[in-house]
Amino acid sequence: MIRVAVFGATGYTGLELVGILARHPAVEIRFLVSGSQAGRSLRAVHPAAPDLPLVGAAEAPLGAVDAVFLCLPHGQSARTAAAALQAGARVIDLSADYRLRDAAEYEAWYQAPHPHPELLSEAVYGLTEACRAYLPEARLVANPGCYPTSILLPLWPLLEAGALTGTVIADSKSGVSGAGRIPKVGTLYAELAENFYPYGIGQTHRHWPEMRQEMNGWSAAAPELVFAPHLLPVTRGMLSTLHLELAAGWDLDRARLTLESRYATEAFVRVLPPGEAASLAHVARTNRCVIGVHAAGPANRLVLTSALDNLVKGASGQAVQNFNVMFGLPETQGLVA
Repeated sequence: MIRVAVFGATGYTGLELVGILARHPAVEIRFLVSGSQAGRSLRAVHPAAPDLPLVGAAEAPLGAVDAVFLCLPHGQSARTAAAALQAGARVIDLSADYRLRDAAEYEAWYQAPHPHPELLSEAVYGLTEACRAYLPEARLVANPGCYPTSILLPLWPLLEAGALTGTVIADSKSGVSGAGRIPKVGTLYAELAENFYPYGIGQTHRHWPEMRQEMNGWSAAAPELVFAPHLLPVTRGMLSTLHLELAAGWDLDRARLTLESRYATEAFVRVLPPGEAASLAHVARTNRCVIGVHAAGPANRLVLTSALDNLVKGASGQAVQNFNVMFGLPETQGLVA
């Protein structure tokens, strides 16, 4: 059995992760960490959760586990990751602390110097389908954000094939659980119910630089990215609509064939049949991402629709997918495809 720990176990992402790990046949959960609920059971915080004790970070025996999952705030996560690596554990970090490879860019976007810039070059950006070859040797994996996962999975095959030019417009919508469990006025029921609004439009959202970084890594001539995230009045789920301009020599059929060929053998990514658009119903409570391919009028225009569960494929499920590959387990183990 592989011994694991989860930091930040009482948040929505942490809770989802504990649920997956609790049913994973190759995992033993050694301890769960909570900064605010230490001394209680996870079930006392979330009635449907496993009945496992919560400890404080100071009590966490990092040397007693093989892997640590971090569902912690930015900044705090980086320090815990460094301590876990020092203790000999491998780390899957679900925060943004190790997603950006440039320390100066991290400081610009997160308004604080990176606590451990020496580890940035080591971290593997954990979009599993794209980074699988690097995971078996990885000590530190930076799990992508939910918005980037929904956008990068459809773009990756097309960017590597040189299919895109111009500007990518990503119009994305997230369930409110993506905002976390800490109360905020904008996520109160009275503010969000029967409402729908954008935020962080253009190149201002913190997920934008990690998407730009990966796009530039896949293509020397990557298109510009305009990102418009929105908050949906639903608990979970994410839907991205991508407006693309195709390079010379490309059309809808060639783009579809490229996506279908790349994802034909993937357990968790499905290209939908012609005429079918991605929806939240395709993916709820699964580790699946579905992609719809659509004509957009002119032959050089294409629209992709992409859906995933923001708490699973967009966070905890992808973290376990990465963990499985890191430890040589079947990639689908413990996950719902």
